[in-house]
Amino acid sequence: MEQLLAAHPSSVPDPAPTTPRPRRRIAAWAAGLLVAVPTVVTGCRLLDTDALTPVPQALSFLPWLTVPAALAALLALAARRRLLAAWSVLVLLVTAWFTLPYGPDTTTARGPVVERLRVLAANVEFGEATDALVEAARRERPQLVYVSECDPACVATLTSSLSTALPHRAVVEGEGSTGSVILSAYPLTARSPIPAAMGMPGATATIGGRSVELRLAHPLPPIPRQVEAWQRELGRVADFAGAAHRAGGPVLLAGDFNASQDHAAFRAVLDTGRLHDAARLAGAARTPTWPRELALPPYVQIDHVLVSGDFRVRGARFLDLRGSDHRAVLTDLDLHAGR
Repeated sequence: MEQLLAAHPSSVPDPAPTTPRPRRRIAAWAAGLLVAVPTVVTGCRLLDTDALTPVPQALSFLPWLTVPAALAALLALAARRRLLAAWSVLVLLVTAWFTLPYGPDTTTARGPVVERLRVLAANVEFGEATDALVEAARRERPQLVYVSECDPACVATLTSSLSTALPHRAVVEGEGSTGSVILSAYPLTARSPIPAAMGMPGATATIGGRSVELRLAHPLPPIPRQVEAWQRELGRVADFAGAAHRAGGPVLLAGDFNASQDHAAFRAVLDTGRLHDAARLAGAARTPTWPRELALPPYVQIDHVLVSGDFRVRGARFLDLRGSDHRAVLTDLDLHAGR
């Protein structure tokens, strides 16, 4: 028998493959499915477009898309699909690159500091977190407070409770999510609000002897069937930023932007107005602010304080407000005299 096997070595059965082919095919299919979404979303980020639903919604998850891309690479390697593995690794690397903070890490502020101020931006969710905001304002003592989703009752409570420290205001009145207000320790000159479905009030304040343009941003969220309106309203915010930059002078633009640094429409606001995200300058560019009231923790930063190059950021913190699905953004700023 041994002689027969030696004479006919081809009759000896091949050892079984380590990974059976059906399992490899399943792993390859799974890898392809896992890498598909990161490919599309990261591709749109690379092309600087928010595209159509569901891309604007999925861009909010961009940092988390490194997980399926990494799993896809592992499965493709297990399936011995080199091309698929290489593609998955490439998508993983590009996605990881885009998780880095957007924009420069400092401003070009010059001259002596003419004013130190604290700015608080909060969405009080239909006025439900008004009392919590009053407590935070009394504790943190900001000089400027930007409040989104502040209905008439909310405005009345804030005005009466904070009248000593923040006696000045610019308001767009409205029920539910449509009302907004800027409260200020500095005298305000009213300016036209940015046109939008939800209130975006504006004013000019004299701070440290400089005229500072203030605007609250609260565009519609990019939910399905509303993406065009969201892009249009963020476009108007970018138009304001661009006009303010051309006019010169300091700018403070803050609020619930319903957009993160991964959205092209938000990056356009930064680039057009040469604005800086205070959280990015404070080293907290990816600190999530929404949503707070779900079983999962917040996963995306859509609440921002944007500053022109006349400011330097000394720090940024994020506050949980009882009753709101957003975390508030608290920033400490230095306003410089300029050249």
